[in-house]
Amino acid sequence: MIRPRVLLAVHGGAGRLAKRNTLYPGRRKYELGLVGALRAGQQVLIQGGSAVRAVAAAVTVLEDDESFNAGKGAALCADGSVELSASMMSGRDRSVGAVVGLKRIRNPILAAQSLMRHRHGLLFGQQADAFAEKAGLEIANFEYFFTKRRLRQWQRMQGTDQVTLDHNEEESAHGTVGAVACDRRGNLAAATSTGGLVNQLRGRVGDTPVVGAGTWADNHVCAVSATGEGDAFARVAFARRLADLIELSGLTLEEATDSALDEVARVKGRGGCIAVNASGNLICRFSTPQMLRGWVVDNNLPTVGILPNEEIIHDASPGNG
Repeated sequence: MIRPRVLLAVHGGAGRLAKRNTLYPGRRKYELGLVGALRAGQQVLIQGGSAVRAVAAAVTVLEDDESFNAGKGAALCADGSVELSASMMSGRDRSVGAVVGLKRIRNPILAAQSLMRHRHGLLFGQQADAFAEKAGLEIANFEYFFTKRRLRQWQRMQGTDQVTLDHNEEESAHGTVGAVACDRRGNLAAATSTGGLVNQLRGRVGDTPVVGAGTWADNHVCAVSATGEGDAFARVAFARRLADLIELSGLTLEEATDSALDEVARVKGRGGCIAVNASGNLICRFSTPQMLRGWVVDNNLPTVGILPNEEIIHDASPGNG
């Protein structure tokens, strides 16, 4: 097998969409969102940009799309507020950036990226917002993140302690977006961003901003971005566990992914991930009925899927898609 020059994959959450959103025209908004993210990251890679820049570009598009639960359209906490989290890791030098509980930064993934150049790898709350603002990132008020769909979800959950996957038949509660990439120099990177759970306790931290749980990248092994029931993924240190199964146990990327997801299931969790290695191997695996996902190789058209075993080649040029 000839290694692709560049490779990028994205995900937009795992769960069970309402049937109307797995059929056209309902699913089109998700497909176009995934394709837009893939195109943004692909352009960076084709022009010789780094894997870090590519995953940042891809996730930024997903954060700006209210169909997903990151940035605009983020889930509402139990008190009706938003708390945004993100992380990014470079496989070249293992530099990381992670932020927790942002309330004012339009694109949390860019806040995580800006922190990668700092000696601190993780910031939370007001100080994370302040750091990102000082770095020149765009500020947004609560109304930017708020959507009527998320309000309806939050209202249905009031008075309960329930939290479920974001993409389910009732369209309520948790989801994540992410990207992994391999650039033309063979460097890997991973990025993950989330609005958390609908009706989650304020201050809750899931796997997304925890490096080694929701995000991991090492040029010698793989890059991983996870999505699903984040508390369970954090309990098994999912992303690093997947990498260790390859590096220490000699499993293939596919075998390691299945094994790590089995560990999540043993702590009663569900979800999925995307992962890539420097040899050009890619995996999109999930234990939920569906996962929003897509990938692109070199100059080729993007491929997307929602249901199991879907591989839809997508031309999203004007007048198509």
